Amino acid sequence: MLASDRELPVAGGPEKRAYVRDVFTAIAPTYDRLNHIISLRFDRRWRRYAVGRLDWERVPEGIYLDLCAGTLDFAATLAGRPGFRGRIVGADFVRAMLSLGRAKSDRVEPVAADALELPFPSAAFDGAMVGWGVRNLVDLDAGLAEAARVLRPGARLVILEMTLPPQPQFRRIYQFYFRHIMPWIGRRISKHTTAYEWLPESTQTFPAPGELATRLAASGFGDVTYRLLMGGVCALHVGVRR
Repeated sequence: MLASDRELPVAGGPEKRAYVRDVFTAIAPTYDRLNHIISLRFDRRWRRYAVGRLDWERVPEGIYLDLCAGTLDFAATLAGRPGFRGRIVGADFVRAMLSLGRAKSDRVEPVAADALELPFPSAAFDGAMVGWGVRNLVDLDAGLAEAARVLRPGARLVILEMTLPPQPQFRRIYQFYFRHIMPWIGRRISKHTTAYEWLPESTQTFPAPGELATRLAASGFGDVTYRLLMGGVCALHVGVRR
């Protein structure tokens, strides 16, 4: 039996880990299509903007990490930038998602791995990016610390994550879309009853952008900044590994 939205394991623990793995395995075949639909195709623009903040030009032949990589759209966006000569490791613990994205770029190497226990040596990467994945971590602080561990000093981490608009009227309109229309679209296309209730429910409990910035700073990152996108429905955080 699938959980109702009131029973979704947003608080963390092994139940959350199992749910996230199972649900993203189930929706993998329709994941890219639904991302574009429910974001009104802004997801592509946000990824391009985030890659522009990664400072990959500093080491264009370097090795970069796409963490919680899913179907490797973020990695493919970086791989396609003119002048990029490096390679990207896409790490995710949902093998079905990685398999579907494998053909998007020959510069990307998919690796099945848990973001809390990455199988990479310390200071292995010249930069890292996470697209809508830190919200799904069982232990956010441990995940940020692990990202810091595998980055070289001076390397950037960029994070795209959903958030809630600060402007009250826009927030109410967005909440209606987020909690009613988007889950309906998700159910119709993915055929999964709770997957697209997970996004609004987990966003409600996720730290606000200011708190996430504070926790990044506490996890080994300096010069932490963030910017709200499209009125605050998404936030881009940038930190530099100290």
